[in-house]
Amino acid sequence: MTSDGTTWEPPVFTARRWWLPSAVADELTEVLDPDTGRRSRPRRTARDWIVDFGCFFLAVGLWLGVAGTLHSDPHTPRLLVAVDLLLGALSCATVWVRRRWPLALAVVMLPVSFVASSAAGAQLVALFTLTVHRPFRYVAWIGGAMIALVPVFYWWRPDPEMSYTGAVVFSVLLTLLTIGWGMFVRAKRQLMLSLRDRARRAETEARLRAEQAQRLAREAIAREMHDVLAHRLSLLSVHAGALEFRPEAPREEIARAAGVIRESAHEALQDLREIIGVLRADGSDDAGRPQPTLAALEALVAECREAGMEVTLTDTVTDPAAVPASVGRTAYRIAQEALTNARKHAPGTRVTVTVAGAPGDGLDIRIRNSAPEREAPHVPGSGQGLIGLTERATLIGGTLEHGPTPDGGFEVRGRLPWG
Repeated sequence: MTSDGTTWEPPVFTARRWWLPSAVADELTEVLDPDTGRRSRPRRTARDWIVDFGCFFLAVGLWLGVAGTLHSDPHTPRLLVAVDLLLGALSCATVWVRRRWPLALAVVMLPVSFVASSAAGAQLVALFTLTVHRPFRYVAWIGGAMIALVPVFYWWRPDPEMSYTGAVVFSVLLTLLTIGWGMFVRAKRQLMLSLRDRARRAETEARLRAEQAQRLAREAIAREMHDVLAHRLSLLSVHAGALEFRPEAPREEIARAAGVIRESAHEALQDLREIIGVLRADGSDDAGRPQPTLAALEALVAECREAGMEVTLTDTVTDPAAVPASVGRTAYRIAQEALTNARKHAPGTRVTVTVAGAPGDGLDIRIRNSAPEREAPHVPGSGQGLIGLTERATLIGGTLEHGPTPDGGFEVRGRLPWG
């Protein structure tokens, strides 16, 4: 399952399957048995049928050639000739099962070919099939046994047309040539499958990278949601608390506090709606997502003053619009989080916000509140916002420090790059 809820499927092989060996084609397409869920037995392709017919005719052709030689050899008993030709004919028929039982066929052909010289073609086909479809350790044992039996065979049944040495050397070279050809075919197939696996790994890694990027984007949106909603909801809490503890306040003041509560709730819902809209969007476009900059800092301070906070802003940046968007947005979030924390943990204190910087010197932002008159109740989950902002500042090459001051207050200091 991917992160968007869809099921990921391996890429479908779309090349001409009929021109590939069945083992390679089934590896590429991963054909599974619908009943057992396991890999089904490879079905012969058109290429397999052509190769099988070619191997069969090769075995039959060698059988016919040896049969003519045996009939013209007066030194071979007729009974041995009949047994030889019968075993050779049966060996030619086994060529059609060579793909299903390559090792068993190669083992059986060892004693058969030692008795029947007409089975030499079928034996070479079995050896080639074993080399293509099985690891080299099996080929080494079977091929070594065949080479070892060659001198014994020609000592027992000399070739009427070749010398003993010539027949032995020719048979050994033919066996080695068959093994070498089979190893070349096997290496070619393994190279094709390794390229398939490499392509699939690349697609899997690309999919994982896309999911990771999507997850990181969602985490960034979650941090954005925390910053925005924490600020709005803290305003709601302040005004609601004022209404709760001052029920005898003038009607105009109650109406103004209720208006601020209504407006803050509306803005919180609007921010939440925009963020959820980004989460539901198929693309990665940030259109509609809240993107405050350093220029919005004055509005943030004014909003806090309306909530009853005593905030002093000192901004020496001559052109806030020249601040890079990522730097200005981070500075805004730092100020927003610090003001929110001051409302929650040090209500009624004086807060000073200082912003200074220039291109090439960097941007410094400092938010400091005085010591609270009384200890505020502990808020579960405190400190998570500052941790997220520290990570956010680090990602753009800046730093964020925070901690208590000697007079009992609290200070947040941010240093951001401004190239």
